[in-house]
Order: sequence, then structure tokens, then C-alpha cells
Amino acid sequence: MRFLDYKIFRIYYDPYLFFSIFFLSTLGLFFLYSASQGDLSIFLKQSAFVVIGLGLMMLISQPDPQVYFSYANGAFFVTIALIIIAIFFGPTINGANRWIDLGVTTIQPSEFCKIFLPVFLSAYLVQRSLPINFKSTLIPVLIIFACFMLVSLQPDLGTATLILLSGLFILFLAGLNWRFIGISFGVFILSLPFLWNNFLAPFQKQRIATLLNPESDPFGSGWNIAQSKIAIGSGGFFGKGFGEGTQANLYFLPESETDFIFAVIGEEFGLFGISILMLTYFFIFFRCIYLAITARDRFCRLVIGSLSLVFISTFVINVGMVIGILPVVGMPLPFISQGGSSIISFYIAFGIIVSMASHKKLIPR
Repeated sequence: MRFLDYKIFRIYYDPYLFFSIFFLSTLGLFFLYSASQGDLSIFLKQSAFVVIGLGLMMLISQPDPQVYFSYANGAFFVTIALIIIAIFFGPTINGANRWIDLGVTTIQPSEFCKIFLPVFLSAYLVQRSLPINFKSTLIPVLIIFACFMLVSLQPDLGTATLILLSGLFILFLAGLNWRFIGISFGVFILSLPFLWNNFLAPFQKQRIATLLNPESDPFGSGWNIAQSKIAIGSGGFFGKGFGEGTQANLYFLPESETDFIFAVIGEEFGLFGISILMLTYFFIFFRCIYLAITARDRFCRLVIGSLSLVFISTFVINVGMVIGILPVVGMPLPFISQGGSSIISFYIAFGIIVSMASHKKLIPR
């Protein structure tokens, strides 16, 4: 069932997505309370984001996709403006200018760019003939690269990488020529030495070096990965139990409420808990793929497909980072890690996905 039909109005929603995201959000609060050693202020703040996010997701699900097509440009350029404001006028936290201070809380505009960039590119490309040709590709590539560079200046390589992927997903789904993909990949490989010497900060280079040899500095740059591996490995099949993880509780594991919360889950709930979590993520992803296939038009299919790939990529990058097969780039676990902007951005994404999937009647343009 896609909507509840009342005499005056309809409420559009997807029960599979709503209840699985609600389940994942509830698990997130449960895990976060344990990872924060029972810090009630963190729990209550995250609970408020969950309640606001669920309501926002339902609200965003209601408009027809035509609304998002019409306002895609505006939403994207407002997001870019907010990122620029954050860089030049936002507070500096841990050496980065990623946030805008609203008084009661802060927002990170770059988190919303990974959502509105795919919608903007979908609206742009759907007005061109598909599959796209080289001429249609040039402008989107320049926009994607500009967004990537802008967020990298904050600096925030993790979010910048996700924004880059979100744009590339659209080009791939729109039918980008495989020859062009091969040539681009070859150019990227050849340009790696230039990128290494001119675009990566020293701490980012160190993270990549640590990935290749984490034992080279176990008490410095390799500390996070070493401790996360210890936490996951010590959890066994059923884990040590709720609140019984030593790596987080004894402060061996840094960023246990944010980037490395997956390690806390592995230690306290073991392979069993991790399996339930992963099954939930992949259920949501494959549900979105089904919705993309059955969507009413190309615009809806592109948006659903790209946003679902952004969602699962965030999960894969976070897990890969925690278990040591990807460099540490500061990537939250969707709906689980502490952080308002990240969790709200994904509620917005799924609100858009449900809107695209639930409205079947075509409106002529």
C-alpha cells in the first residue's frame, strides 16, 4: 500500500521503508546510549533529531515529484551558498570550517549537498536525450568537480568523496558511455601522483599510509583502526552485552559515538548484532532499487537510484573504514552515528525517494 486515502487528502508513504528506517533509528538510539556510556544529554538530543527527521520524512513524501523537479535548481544553489558561508563565516572546530552556528545547534550544509546534487543533476539530465553523450556530460562533470573541491576546502575529504560519488552515480545511471568511463578512470590513475602532491593535506596522506601499514604507528595514526579491530574481534558471536564493551567504556576507542560506533556494536552485540544491522541496511537498499525500477518516469528512477546508492555507499565506507580496508575519512554510520545534519539529510533523502515512488500519475510538462 502506498497511501492512506481519506475523504479530503491522501497520505503517501511506503510501509516497508518507514518501518525499517524507524527500526534502524531505534537501534541507533539504543547503540548510541551504550557508546556514550549512558550520556542522557547525547541520547535526548539524538532522539529529538530522530523525531524531527521522521516527521520531516513523512512531510517531504507528500508533494508530487514535479515539485522537486521544479525546485531542484533552487535547493542545490542554496546549499552551495550555505557551504560557502560555512567556509568563510562559520566557526572553526578541530581545524575545519564545515558548520553554521544557529545558536541552539549547528548545521553542516555539505551533508545536504550529497542529497540535492543528485536531484539537481537528475533534473538537468532528464531534459537531455538518454543515454547521455559527451556534450551532455561535460557540464555535470564540471559541477561535480566544483562541489568536490569546495567541500574539500573545509576540509572534509569524507563528505567530499561522497558528494563526488553521488554525482558519478547519476552519470552512470543516466547511461554514461563505458568508453568514457574507461578513459576517465585511466586519467584518474595517471593523475594520482599530482593529486597526492597538490590536493591532499598531510594528515590525509598519513591516513592513507596508515591504511597500507597500520602497524607502522600503532600508538599514533594507527591507533583508531587497531582499537576498532580489537573491539570487533573481541565481540565474538553474541558480544559482551549492552554497555559491557571495554574499548569504548575505557576510552581506548576514539569517536565511539560517531565514526567508530560500528566497532562498539561489534564488541557489545557481536556477529549476531552486526548481522541484524547489515540485513536492515541491505533490505532498505534493495527496497529502494525495486522502487526505482517501478517508478513512473526517468527523473524518478534517476533520483531514487542515486540516493539509494549514496545511502548504501555511506554504510559501506563507514564499515570499511572501521575494519581497516578503507582509509579513515570521517564517515558517519547512517541513522546510527551521533550528528544532526547527517541523520536529517538521510531522512530528507528517503522522503524524496518515497515521493518519487508513491506518485504514479504522470503530470505533463
